[in-house]
Amino acid sequence: MLTNLNNVLPDARKNGYAVPAFDCIEDIMIRTILDTAEKGKSPVILMSLRHDLEGRGFNYIAGLINEVAPHYEIPIVLHLDHAEELDFIKKAVDNGFSSVMYDGSKLPFKENIQNTREVVEYAHNKGVTVEAELGHVGGMNVDGSREGDSKLTEAEDVEKFIKETDVDALAVSIGTAHGVYESEPELNIERLKKIEKVSSVPLVLHGGSGTPKKQLQQSVKNGITKVNIFADLRIAIYRGLCQSVEEAKKEGRIDPTPQDLFAPIKSSLSSTVENKIGMLYANNRV
Repeated sequence: MLTNLNNVLPDARKNGYAVPAFDCIEDIMIRTILDTAEKGKSPVILMSLRHDLEGRGFNYIAGLINEVAPHYEIPIVLHLDHAEELDFIKKAVDNGFSSVMYDGSKLPFKENIQNTREVVEYAHNKGVTVEAELGHVGGMNVDGSREGDSKLTEAEDVEKFIKETDVDALAVSIGTAHGVYESEPELNIERLKKIEKVSSVPLVLHGGSGTPKKQLQQSVKNGITKVNIFADLRIAIYRGLCQSVEEAKKEGRIDPTPQDLFAPIKSSLSSTVENKIGMLYANNRV
């Protein structure tokens, strides 16, 4: 069933778990993630980035998820990830997204508040929830380019930001990074504790891929209710693809059926999704 952040994150905050949020494109990812989440009785957030929605992306991704969501018993949130342009966010709202993220983290504090507030006003009128970011999570973009250095969230800014924007969830920077880590991160859990103490809304952690399990679980125990994951899914798909190629070579085939070709990819992807659900204590929550 399709829902928004307000129907999944408060329960996660109350009961000490985080809802896994997976960036996804195309049917293989969507179906594998949803089937695995339902098997684990976990709520799930399916996310898309702007470049995946260009062209007919809204039709294929938002259209597909809106169509299949009613056939699942778990809560499913369709979320726009890391959007910076207000017109595109409004387009996502109008095309069936139940939640959106406005990322004004690179902007001055006042401008971030102003733009976030505009997004909130538009989205809330359509029953759509809004996530914003305070501080900045750097790292690597999907295309391999650098996103810049991270800037930790200041706890003293959180209360003012939430009050003036009326956001539903807040992404904070405590030491993670997007993409594949070049060295092991060290999350600032003490900073997170201070932020959680003053935040009236659920907190979000970006850069969940590759974050050591112990640190990730510490963040969940101290207030993180949504964890974004993408790079680990890409790694899983690559491993499955390599396995498909090797199996085809062993059989001497240049024409494996789609079922045979996709099976290792789905298996690898499902294993990663299942692992993340358990890591975030999200299984058996539905």
